[in-house]
Amino acid sequence: MLIHPWDSAVNDYEWQEWLSHAEKFGVLMVNNVDVDLAPIAVPTHFTLKSDQILMHLARPNPVWQHIEAASQIRLVVIGDYAYIPNYWRAKDGDPTELGVPTSYYATVQFICQPEIVDDPQGKVDILNEQFADVQPEGGHATVDVNSAPYGPMLPGIRGLKLHIISADAKFKYDDAKPEEFRERVSEELHARNRRLDPGVARQQKRRLGLIGLWRNN
Repeated sequence: MLIHPWDSAVNDYEWQEWLSHAEKFGVLMVNNVDVDLAPIAVPTHFTLKSDQILMHLARPNPVWQHIEAASQIRLVVIGDYAYIPNYWRAKDGDPTELGVPTSYYATVQFICQPEIVDDPQGKVDILNEQFADVQPEGGHATVDVNSAPYGPMLPGIRGLKLHIISADAKFKYDDAKPEEFRERVSEELHARNRRLDPGVARQQKRRLGLIGLWRNN
């Protein structure tokens, strides 16, 4: 993806911190074994653990043959997004209709080496990691190879470990614009208060405090 210098993460901690507070749901992208057909896309929850991404998918999922043939696959995560209308982005002194609209969003794209997990205990370990991540309050039965309800269901899933090769992060919030401009758009987002607007405004404010006035050195 295109990442302008002003849209890039300042370091790995920035995207890791953002992801720790985001819903860990993304799209797994895999090359089709038939090169004449489109890539395979699978929406799924996942768990980020150190330099690995953990997930599980149903065994009948048609994506498996493509994963088995792939040396690398991509996971795309996106959040804190909003449409920014043209009349918010007009230059000072210009008629508002001359502004140019854009989209704000945060995204991380991982390139990974896949490892399929079919060992029952390996699948249990992945499920336990995912429960601890997405349902930390508990309230679920013990996940064990020999115990219901999950033990008998294990043959119906396959685990997947994605070994992270690289991670590209983008925070697109007009950081190349003047500080006053970004402050004004943040206020507009709070006032509109539609869908993900509050989170988008927080991200823009956070980036403003982190970067301040962008200087192209």
